[in-house]
Amino acid sequence: MATVKSYDTAKGKRYRVRYRTPEGRQTDKRGFLTKKAAEAYAATVEVDKLQGSYVAQSAGRVTVGELGPDWLARQKTHMKPSAHRSLDSAWRVHVEPRWGNTPVNAIRYSAVHSWIAEIAVDRKATVVQTAHSVLNRILEDAVRDRLIAANPAAKIKLPRKVRKKNTYLTDAQVHQLAAEAGRYRSLVLLLSYLGLRWGEAAGLRVADIDFLRRRILLHENAVQVGSEMVVGTLKSHKNRTVPIPRFLIEELARTCEGKETTDLLWPGRGGKHQGPPSAHDSWLSGAVERCQRAADEARKLEGDEPVTPRFPRVTAHDLRHTAASLAIASGANVKAVQRMLGHASAAMTLDVYADLFDDDLDAVADRLDERVANLGVGKKWA
Repeated sequence: MATVKSYDTAKGKRYRVRYRTPEGRQTDKRGFLTKKAAEAYAATVEVDKLQGSYVAQSAGRVTVGELGPDWLARQKTHMKPSAHRSLDSAWRVHVEPRWGNTPVNAIRYSAVHSWIAEIAVDRKATVVQTAHSVLNRILEDAVRDRLIAANPAAKIKLPRKVRKKNTYLTDAQVHQLAAEAGRYRSLVLLLSYLGLRWGEAAGLRVADIDFLRRRILLHENAVQVGSEMVVGTLKSHKNRTVPIPRFLIEELARTCEGKETTDLLWPGRGGKHQGPPSAHDSWLSGAVERCQRAADEARKLEGDEPVTPRFPRVTAHDLRHTAASLAIASGANVKAVQRMLGHASAAMTLDVYADLFDDDLDAVADRLDERVANLGVGKKWA
């Protein structure tokens, strides 16, 4: 059991608590101004030992800088290289410079909150959230390792991400863009109607297409991490099969002509995996610019009330959004769109494409009107 003893100092009487750690080593904590405060601490120590939540005072002297590198190394075992790169960047740019020399038991909630506010001044919400996640998860591990009793970075209010409005192309615009894309015509159609992620399309090989069953087996994902292309499993770590519409089968067949079964459908330099097209200088941006010029010319000829819509500037990921919109417009339900896109859940699909289901809400209201009208409720009230 812990014991409380008094001792004299130049500033008056103080109290010391002597106790044994769970390992049986004797230690103490001194400096209590009152006997009551010392007894409360002694009781807390005994309860913590009984509950298995005891934290040694000296354990928390380890700094964040000592824990960070090992924590980052552990994340590599279960994270995609691109995701790990963002954590490593947040550690080097934001977490280590501010907290590297700070002992974990010296970090306070208010200090973490102020740090978050400083970053949020000129950084996007995603950057702030990633920086906080790194510190928070390092300290979570410190709690589990009994280095500190509680995580001071937990329950910090973070800025919310403002979701960018999705851009969608019409069927006519998709085919116009495909025509301007030259040898990437089939790739534009594939992205716009099947909704593949860029890395999934970049990893496609001839053998992945089953022309008889009209199916594509997705099992390889090529992601650009820095200046390198890293090839691995799909984002969900699960293979996915996607059905191909008949018109696209012919386009893909032409793309496969003259290729071996192991060849990539759309290789980059040296036959290697192709990185995502840039927004300003690539085959896709060039095709978009030509479509925009053609649309602008058509609008000029149509006069004051042009019928031709403006052609939006789109990225490869916008073509994935387009695939979702065209599928929903064709009558596909949320679950079918989820499976096509490879989302983790239907809730995620609804969250990303909620704007595409607005018409469904109107349809619900119209059906309710019909049900009530059929009952003749209005006549009875009259």
